[in-house]
This record gives sequence, C-alpha cells and structure tokens, in this order.
Amino acid sequence: MSLFGTGALGRVVRSGVGRRRVQTVVIAVATMMAVASAVVAGSLMVAASAPFDKAFEKQQGSHITAQFDPDEVSATQLAKTGELPGVAASAGPYPSTTFRPVDRSGFQLPTLTLVGRPGPDGAVDRVDLTSGRWAHKPGEMVLDASFEGPAIEIGSSMKTSNATDAPTLSIVGFAVSAGRSADAWAAPAQVDALRSRGHPVSSQMLYRFDSAGTKQQILAARKKLAASVGSEALLGTQSWLDTKRAADQGAAATVPFVMAFGALGIVMSVIIVSSVISGAVGTSLRRIGILKAIGFTPREVVRAYVAQALIPAVVGIALGVVLGNLLAVPLLSDTEAVYGGVSLSVAWWVDVAVPAAALVVVGIAALIPALRAGRLRSVEAIAVGRAPRTGRGQWAHRVMGMLPLPRPVTYGLATPFTHPVRALAMLLAVVFGTVAATFAVGLTSSLNAIGTSQDPDNRAAVTVTTTRPIEAAPPPPPPVGGDAGGPPPPRGSESGPPAVESGAASTSTRPEAADPAKVRSALTSQPGTKSYYGKAQIEVTVAGVSGSVQASLYEGDSRPGRYEMLSGHWITGAGQVVVPSRFLERTSTKLGDRVRVTYEEETADLRIVGESFDTSGSRLEVHADMGDFRSAEPSTFLVETKPGVSADEYARNVAAVVQPLGGDATTASESGQDGVILIMAAMAVLLTLMLITVAGLGVLNSVVLDTRERIHDLGVCKAIGMSPRQTLSLVLASVALIGVIGGLLGVPVGYALHHVVMPMMGRAVGTGLPSLVLDVYGPFQLLLLGGGGVLIAMLGALIPAGRAARARTVTALRTE
Repeated sequence: MSLFGTGALGRVVRSGVGRRRVQTVVIAVATMMAVASAVVAGSLMVAASAPFDKAFEKQQGSHITAQFDPDEVSATQLAKTGELPGVAASAGPYPSTTFRPVDRSGFQLPTLTLVGRPGPDGAVDRVDLTSGRWAHKPGEMVLDASFEGPAIEIGSSMKTSNATDAPTLSIVGFAVSAGRSADAWAAPAQVDALRSRGHPVSSQMLYRFDSAGTKQQILAARKKLAASVGSEALLGTQSWLDTKRAADQGAAATVPFVMAFGALGIVMSVIIVSSVISGAVGTSLRRIGILKAIGFTPREVVRAYVAQALIPAVVGIALGVVLGNLLAVPLLSDTEAVYGGVSLSVAWWVDVAVPAAALVVVGIAALIPALRAGRLRSVEAIAVGRAPRTGRGQWAHRVMGMLPLPRPVTYGLATPFTHPVRALAMLLAVVFGTVAATFAVGLTSSLNAIGTSQDPDNRAAVTVTTTRPIEAAPPPPPPVGGDAGGPPPPRGSESGPPAVESGAASTSTRPEAADPAKVRSALTSQPGTKSYYGKAQIEVTVAGVSGSVQASLYEGDSRPGRYEMLSGHWITGAGQVVVPSRFLERTSTKLGDRVRVTYEEETADLRIVGESFDTSGSRLEVHADMGDFRSAEPSTFLVETKPGVSADEYARNVAAVVQPLGGDATTASESGQDGVILIMAAMAVLLTLMLITVAGLGVLNSVVLDTRERIHDLGVCKAIGMSPRQTLSLVLASVALIGVIGGLLGVPVGYALHHVVMPMMGRAVGTGLPSLVLDVYGPFQLLLLGGGGVLIAMLGALIPAGRAARARTVTALRTE
C-alpha cells in the first residue's frame, strides 16, 4: 500500500490534483521558489566556511602575524612574547623581507614577502608542501602554490630584482599557507644575504591565542604585544579574520540577500499551501460529506487532502533543487581554487536536507486545514455544501453600499469579508510580493551605487596619460599559469603591475613616457581647463601585510576623485594615508595610527586619517600624497573642464599637444559593472520575479475559488442586466482593497529589510556602507512600489475575472 493509499483513495487524490489545476500549479511554483532559494543559501553558507576553516585548523594557522623591527627588539625578547597570558602557541622569530622577482622570461612579478624558515613545520602555521621540497640552503626558494604554472615550475630560477647583479633563486617547491603568512619561503641565511643588498629585514612572529574570534579580541591581543616590546618595535600585524574574510567573500556577500529571499519564499509557500488546501476544503464540503457517507474514514480524508498538496509540492521541490544548483554555480565559482586545487559545488547534504525540510513544511501547512476536513460530520457537510455561512459579510455590503460608487464595484469591495481567512491569505501573498519588489529595487540600486562609487576616476571629464598603448607591442607573458584555464593570479596581484613601471622584459616595447612637467604645462595653457590633479598607481609594501599593496598617489587637489568616506577625511597633504576598512582590520589599526609604507628604496611613516569605502576584494588599496615619495611621478591627469566646454573637443586639443610627447588624452567612458555585482543583481531580479509570480498565483487561486462559489450569483446578476464589463469590474474590485492594503504594508517592510540586509552584506566583505549606498529610495519610487501591490492583485485576478465576464448567463445559473 502506498503512502496515500490505493484504489478508491488513490482515485480521489488523483481526481483532486487533476481537477484543481490552478491549485496544483500554485503549490508547485511556490515550493520551487522556496527550495531554489534555500539550496542557494545553504550552498553559499557552506562555501563561506570551507575550505578555509578546515585548512586553517589543520595548519594551526596564525591568528596574528606580526612584524617587528629587529633594531628595536631582540630575538630573545620576541621569543618571550610567546609566554604572554592568553598566547596559546607561537613560532619565530623568522627573518622577513620583500622583493620583486623577475622570472626566466623577464617578466617582473608583484612584490612578494619572503620569510626565512628552517622548515615547514612549527607550533603555528604548519605550511603544506603541495609539490617539491623545502628550501634548505641559500639559492633555494619555495613559492606559494598560486604561482605554479607552465611558466613557473620546480627547477625554474628567478632573480630577486631586475638589477643585472641581482641574486638568483631556484624554485624547489610550492606550498600553501592558509593564514597567508608569506608569499615565499627560503632558508634564514638567504634572507640575511638579501639584507646585505639593501633589502630591509624585519622579524616575523606567528601567534595563536586562546580567544581570537572577534575583532575586539584581536585588537586586545595586538595591544598586549605592543605593550610587551614597545610600540616602536611593532611595525605591523595581520589578522586571521581578514584573511578568512578575503577567502570567503566570494560567497559570503551573497548569503544575506539570498537568505532574505529564501525566508520570503518559505513563508509565502506556507501561506499559499495553507490557503490552497483550506480553500479546497471550504469549496468541497459536499464532496467531503459524500466521501464519508460512502465509507471513507476521517483519517483517509485527511490523507487525501494532504496528498493533494504533497504531489505538486514534490514536483516543485525537484524543480527547485535543479534551479538552485544552477543559480549557485556562478556564485560558487567565485570562491573556487582559493587553496590550490579545491573545487566547490553544492554539498550533497544540502540537496537532501532542503527537500526533506520542504516536504515537512508543506505537509504541516496542508495538515492543519486537512484536519478540518477530517473532523466534519457527513450530514452537516452534505447539507451545507459550498454555501458560505448565512449573514457573513453582510455588514461590509451595507457599509460599501453607502459609497458613491457603481453597485458592481461596491459589491466587489465587500466580497473579501465573506471569507476573511481566504482574504487574509490573499493579503499576505500581496504583502510578501510587494516586500520582495521593494527589497529588490533597493538592492539593485545599492549594487549600482557600489559599482559607480568604486570608479571615481571616471567622474573626470578628460583623462590625460603620460603614455599611450602601442598596438603592435606584444603583451608580456602571463605571470601565472600561461593560459586562461590556469590557476588564478597570485595574492596581491589582482590589479597587475602598474602600466608605467618598467620590467626587465618590457623596456623594449614600452613607449616613451611624456614628461609630466610638459603635460602639466599643456593642461595649464588650455583655455578650457577648470581644474586637474595627477595620479600614479604603484605597488608598495606595508609593514605587517604580506605581499604588495596597491597605492594611489595624488598630486594637487584630489577631492574630485576621492572615494566615499566611512570615517575620517580624505588626504589633504603629505604624511597622510586613507585606507579601506579591511586594511584597518587586517593590520589591527585605527584612525590616528601610523603605518610604515615602502616604495622602492623610500620609506615613509604615514598617519591614517580616513577610512574609505572600498569593495575591491582581497586586494588592498591605500591612498596617499605623492609628496611622500620623491621618485613617484604622475602617470595620469584627471581634468575637469569649464562649463560649456566640450569634453571631446578639449581632449582632441590636448591630445594634439601631448601625443608627440608620448602621452594621450581621452574622454570618460562608460565603465562596466563588476561581474559579481551583475550576477547578484540578475539573481535578485530572477528571485523577485518568482516571488511576485507566486504572489499573483496565490491571488489567482483565491479569486478562482470565489468566482466558482459565486457563479450562480453572478448568473443572477447577469440575468437582471449586469454587463460583462460590470462583471469584470466586480471581480477586480474584490481584490483592489487587498492590493492597496498589501502595498501600504509591504513597502515599509521591504524598506526595512533592505536596511538590514545591505549592512550585513557589507560586514560580510569587511566594510561599512555609506549613505550613498543605503539611501537609494525616493518618495516617488516608494509611491510606485506601493502601487505594485495593487498591480499584483489585479494581475492575479485578471484571468478569473475575464472568465467570469465571458460566462454565459444560462450556464452560470445552472452551475452549483
């Protein structure tokens, strides 16, 4: 015997599913939406904790990676810091330096952090060798596994700089450090040898603490370390929390809004299923009475109506699992291969747990109204039939009849009060549909604002560069992999080397750069110039941060090109630096602290004066004044033209002057949106359309039930002269009030949901959000969204209203 029975009971179930096609479709679509959202949310939550957590615990990763000045504190004193209260384990000190290697093809890689360690093991940060062996003597080096590819392999040699007499290191292995403690490792003697060639060396210590799960605990631990050796000795620190966020953020940023849509879908599916089964019971009282009269037990009746919900739900759940897996693919791909060959996909248990939970939810939602059917007495059910209770809603008809509106309209406005439970379910469907629409509009607007804010250079009318591309020049070989299918670029190299810097292999094809002084003169002499500022993008190293950091240096008044600020202020002169939120967390610093920044052979101690809004992912970008580094020259000038001056004409005039010098001038172009932003916006639109469709189907189902119940009444109305147009207005009016109330309730809830979820998404990627991103709703926009509730209700009622208007009077009068 099957779960729902065979024979007569099976025929009843199949008959109910086939006869109530609208209910079947509504339940299937509602459960599909809920399951798809839940699968995506579950898979992203798994991806947001794997593989980092497992790799970090396996390697006993460092909670704080600290850099100390060896001239201020001895190795013995540093070793004693491992005995401080709260320190669970420590390793080091290890000599550490930075260098910018050149591979065998002559391509200069980004700046790397090289640490001298006698072996991969230790109490903290047990580095995993993925291939080869450890470096045991000078001249050998182990690289991070993200560099491995056809161009860089075991046995390859790399020079430590592009100088002709730079030492050469042979790659003997590739390794992975989950805590990102370094980009390369060598024997301690090798690092000491580089010190003699002008490379500054610091002492690296690795710490694990008893409590290091929050930002406040990390800050307290850093303060304890600084107090033990002196603030001047501690050059910088790197927090494991920021490293984890950088590894997880491809999925983590998407989790909050997908969970919000999933919660809306689950709640709506419960409402829809309960409403559908309740309506089926309410409109089938006579059928239920007949089933009991011919021998069906109350338990069999309950099973029959639960089955009529579960059968379409199973179809919807299966489709939801497939759709959820498809939607998760582009989001999971953003976090793949973070640690070598790790590949992410939807966890098998998510595809099992979500459908199982959905079946339970649907079953419970259907069971409650089905129990009502089981408790009905046969005689009462047969006698009552489908007629509503006498007198229900009469007060509403009297009140609505006093309105100065056509009688069909007032009749329709009073109709929902005849079935208050059904009207409430319809109202909730409209409310949730409006919530989804309001939230989605705010989400996509915020995502667009984020994309715009991350390209401040595009605000300038004209961009003047000191170099221009040469089409015939061959591109440099790829730094990693060698082809599109290779591994991702190494950490710290997302933006690639600066275009104006010369490497060992690029000097023969790089065009001659225009003299910045002559470009300034050309801009000053142009009559249409209102203002301009110079900018250079270079790679620097920051004490305490592994690898290189991108720095934007500004000359002149750079306020027109500033990033949105979360706290503090934009740079106003030399000695200042503006950093993103993630820099503060990674280095455990705050506004007012000083950081040591090195560019080539120049070092500057800069004071943090501002926290910028930056969503550039694992790459860190700091902003400083060009006066802090004498060797830096602007490679770009951003120009604002005077009012009434054509930017295109201005660019042509400037280009005519600077092109013979080696430069170029162009107008601002439309910047493309980031791929992750486009994926999230597209997913938000898709999930919203699905929710609105479900809401509309919920309205459709309720109106279908109402028109079927009142088909005889509609026939009487038609017989006494009601036209098809009046019939249409009557049915649409029955949902108009629900649409208005649903819109008024849904818009504030969607607005509030947006202001809760967006900050959660920001925290997931390690940043706060400025008002530019949060305050995206306008009064007129909110008014239109409120009207969306009426639109959802009207569209849902349109099909049954049209069928009622087209129904023949004789047919309607004969129908019961």
